[in-house]
Amino acid sequence: MAKSPAMALSCNIPDILDPMIDAALSGARAVMRIYQSDFSVRTKADATPVSDADEEGEAAIVAALSASFAAIPVVGEESCSKGEAPAIGVSFFLVDALDGTKEYIRRNGEFTVNVGLIDDGEPVAGVVIAPARGCIFAAAGDECFLGTLSADYENITDRRPLRTRAAPDHPIAVASRSHLTPETIRALELAGANERTSIGSSLKFCLVAEAKADFYPRLGPTMEWDTAAGDAVLRAAGGQVTTLTGDPLRYGKAVQPGLRPFENPYFMAAGDPALIRRLGSALAP
Repeated sequence: MAKSPAMALSCNIPDILDPMIDAALSGARAVMRIYQSDFSVRTKADATPVSDADEEGEAAIVAALSASFAAIPVVGEESCSKGEAPAIGVSFFLVDALDGTKEYIRRNGEFTVNVGLIDDGEPVAGVVIAPARGCIFAAAGDECFLGTLSADYENITDRRPLRTRAAPDHPIAVASRSHLTPETIRALELAGANERTSIGSSLKFCLVAEAKADFYPRLGPTMEWDTAAGDAVLRAAGGQVTTLTGDPLRYGKAVQPGLRPFENPYFMAAGDPALIRRLGSALAP
């Protein structure tokens, strides 16, 4: 008898990570093959750009995940944009094969391939690949590492553990290159973030997990597939991701009043949970 999604995580979470990495690497190979060509860009119904890389990368990842985890649904950005989101259970994957399409189009290297695993609303494993930068961030259970990718995106070398740091008095903030809002600027000022790094895609979570930054406020729209993998990496590295009311960011919001299916509320991500506690009352709606 087939297992239900709720039963699919009876195995240890760390055992799931290697197949997730393999799936993400298959997506990275598809994305980079197109990156090296004269690709075209189209506009989706929500006015955001999409390329062949988004679609072919997602197809490669979904095929690999489905082969390894037939009982666990896969929610992908491109399938959802076409109205093809599957029914989800307690456990499901969230896939964004090309986070940072605008950065991809600009060819600045700040785009990522993302696979996140959700269990009971929490991101319990995640893989973020920055293929143009030749690196991978991955986490499951107590394992959280940054690795170097081989040139063919087949192998990982030089793995080193990731751990966040205690926030200094003037934390280094990281913010979106393409989506900086007045509300976000206010949050950066309240945090006393005199130094700010702008970067695209889920690399923002990874910079905090790597202790190269301390704080990532997002007071603008995001979707669950944008954040799940990076969120999992940051939490495993010792960080925290919460809503503006201080509650952990939750996943699986397929139906919710006032927001699109799988849309996130505004959130704060920090390497040091004390920083979120300090800012919570000031940013809460």
